[in-house]
Amino acid sequence: MKLATFTHQGRSRVGAVVGEEVADLSGRGLPETMLALLEGGPEALAAAEAAISAAPRFSLANVRLEAPLARPPKILAVGLNYRAHAAEGGREAPKIPVIFNKQSTSVSGPFDVVHCPPESVQVDYEGELAIVIGTRCRRVSAANARSVVAGYAVANDVSVRDWQLRVPTMTMGKSWDTHCPFGPWITTVDEVPDPHALTLQTRVNGELRQDACTSDLIFNCDQIIEHLSTAFTLEPGDLILTGTPSGVGLYHKPPAWLKAGDVVRIEIMGLGVIENRVVDEPVNGVTR
Repeated sequence: MKLATFTHQGRSRVGAVVGEEVADLSGRGLPETMLALLEGGPEALAAAEAAISAAPRFSLANVRLEAPLARPPKILAVGLNYRAHAAEGGREAPKIPVIFNKQSTSVSGPFDVVHCPPESVQVDYEGELAIVIGTRCRRVSAANARSVVAGYAVANDVSVRDWQLRVPTMTMGKSWDTHCPFGPWITTVDEVPDPHALTLQTRVNGELRQDACTSDLIFNCDQIIEHLSTAFTLEPGDLILTGTPSGVGLYHKPPAWLKAGDVVRIEIMGLGVIENRVVDEPVNGVTR
């Protein structure tokens, strides 16, 4: 399934994308939010799949796709996790995963705007494969990791580089509002036979900036889940950004920072596309 959160006629609801339409799963005895649906476990997901055939449908052109999860319980991310990305920065591949947090308020929709804050001109893009956790779990082995995954999505780990790099923890530079657009939906794990064989491309204003395969991950999805769950419980709806490949704006000569008017398009094979226009952050911070 391709599970989406969408808005139609002013009301947001959960649906399943089928071709160029979305099946409305609301009011069919199912949980009303994506987080509640994931918390319902395999039974809820099976019920959602069974409801698709009889559910009313809307054209994707007539709805607004929202972030699949408005407020993930946790957003965890891995830094320096593609071999080519480490090489472009002249750095050695890490021996253990480099983990940081993005705040849940950084989430935005797959086609919402991304803000350039007035405090920096060093805003950068990072196309990434995202994992969505589906089962509450702890100490999961890499061999069993996919059993706790609900699905995968496309994400942009937007980064404010001067704020990121001036302290070791990176969190402040990674957590600005609107700086975690993801979607366009959650592709369930059964539709992704191998998350480590997916092409990822990022374009800025139509120019190809990142072109890679998830086979270049230093720590793969299964290893990341094993590592994180060793220390703390992963919960349904947790979002894990797995790292970005080479080609980020930071390492262009001169650096290719994002500016108002730019359009960032990220596509991952089989998972869909997100596309976000960059705007200067408005005074009230809520432009969409």
